[in-house]
Amino acid sequence: MTVNPPAPGSAPSKTSLLAIALVAVFAIAAFFLTRPEGELQSASPVAGLVTLKATAAAAMPYGQALANGKPTLLEFYADWCTTCQAMASTLQALHHHHGDQLNFVMLDIDNPQWQQSVRQFRVSGVPHLVLLDGHQQVTDTFVGKVPKSLLENRLAELL
Repeated sequence: MTVNPPAPGSAPSKTSLLAIALVAVFAIAAFFLTRPEGELQSASPVAGLVTLKATAAAAMPYGQALANGKPTLLEFYADWCTTCQAMASTLQALHHHHGDQLNFVMLDIDNPQWQQSVRQFRVSGVPHLVLLDGHQQVTDTFVGKVPKSLLENRLAELL
């Protein structure tokens, strides 16, 4: 039996179209099923960095936060950190929700100005989140990606 390839310009067979459709459906399903629950992912890889930069610009200066007697969330971050970028929208939302009761401070670990703080809080990876009570005593520390629900619960306990 001889199998002849389709002639150039001829339409693909029904079997080929079905196989392509199945692969496409599987790829789309895999994409949506492996996304982190409860977090909206942006189609733009730049969006996380833009949000991170905007949140850093809106953050309270470190010295001011230590002086005002409010609880504080310190975030040690780096612009190149993809996890920091991915969490930026979560932390920005928390900032908007709790900003009147809580200091939000962001310290860029690549800025030499913060090296003493990096050592003081034993930053070993980014993002590194530190929750401080009103007396600036450490109550919690998180490294890496942290679910929004966990942060919400810890902030509620702190406040």
